[in-house]
Amino acid sequence: MVLNYIWIAFFVIAFFVAVGKLVIGGDTAVFTEIINASFASAKTGFEISLGLTGILSLWLGIMKIGEKGGVIQAFARLAAPVFSKLFPDIPKDHPVTGSIFMNLSANLLGLDNAATPMGLRAMQQLQELNPEKESASNSMVMFLCINASGLTLIPITIMMYRAQMGAANPSDVFLPIMLTTFTSTLVAILAVCVRQKINVLQRNLVLFFGGLGLFIGGLVWLFNSMEQEQVSLYSTLFANTLLFTIICGFIISGTRKKINVYDAFIEGAKEGFHTAITIIPYLVAILVGIGIFRASGAMDFITEGVRMGVAAIGLDTEFVGALPTILMKPLSGSGARGMMLDAMNTYGADSFVGRLSSIVQGSCDTTFYVVALYYGSVGIRNTRYTVQCALLADLAGAIAAIAMAYLFF
Repeated sequence: MVLNYIWIAFFVIAFFVAVGKLVIGGDTAVFTEIINASFASAKTGFEISLGLTGILSLWLGIMKIGEKGGVIQAFARLAAPVFSKLFPDIPKDHPVTGSIFMNLSANLLGLDNAATPMGLRAMQQLQELNPEKESASNSMVMFLCINASGLTLIPITIMMYRAQMGAANPSDVFLPIMLTTFTSTLVAILAVCVRQKINVLQRNLVLFFGGLGLFIGGLVWLFNSMEQEQVSLYSTLFANTLLFTIICGFIISGTRKKINVYDAFIEGAKEGFHTAITIIPYLVAILVGIGIFRASGAMDFITEGVRMGVAAIGLDTEFVGALPTILMKPLSGSGARGMMLDAMNTYGADSFVGRLSSIVQGSCDTTFYVVALYYGSVGIRNTRYTVQCALLADLAGAIAAIAMAYLFF
């Protein structure tokens, strides 16, 4: 229901802003730009789904081997002490716990191509446990909000872009990003726990988040002692080695269980193909709404309004230059990336705005894309409070990003 209102709002706001630009500003091209944006966004939605087809087929095939070989169940037992508290509705040792564990681990390592298929597999398994097939379950809401918060330990892509844009020290945003994304994830989990009346002071949860905080601190210390080239080399090598080890481990486990690993892979790959086709309408719908909103100039209108409001109360307006990236991040991953690159190109990669835009880009994931993709894959129409909690995490991430930028730079 929330997505319905938001989607309508995109079109209504875009219409009135476009009419204003036409009547007041004499912009005769605005409606042409909007229509072109709608066509381009629809094409992008289809291309994303098409591009996911091969990746989904690959990883869901591998996941099927792991499931039949018993590896996913082993991951489920490993994650049970924490996940049983965050996902109390999931039966003990259910395979979905292993799928969630795999998805979150891939996200932590920045392995988007692997994380998405694993996440979609987890959603399919959660849907099997869901008594109301068109309404998101409590476990689905928690899972989606954690994903939307975008906790990533190694923001390699952002550091790569900063290096390409001429930053003197591309990894100088590493620590701010780490602290910011940890903040957004913690807020997402706390928000959902409050709504679902989950006690966050349970021993296993306190130990887990305390341990995660110590691990992040140690990782920050380690990477800060390395040169940028070493950070990129070792983190990429570790992530890819781990990924290939997982693939080989799944195949070996299937062989030990004496299953036909090839047939198991084909079975999972067919599910991947079906999932990719299922999500096309959902992606096209949300991306067209976002594309029209951007093309109408509504984003620029909001940005300038904030700049004037901040200036009127006498506060520093330097952060407003990064506001397009902040506002675009929940709506479109590629759009936010474009805004970040534009900010670095306009202000400089080592400018305050350039660094802040980089921190924002790494602070959380693309909420509306994640919601449309994951819920669309299983036909969920009632998202309940998923969007509200995810946007609260986005807001916390944005505020933390601004605070970290002023603190560090």
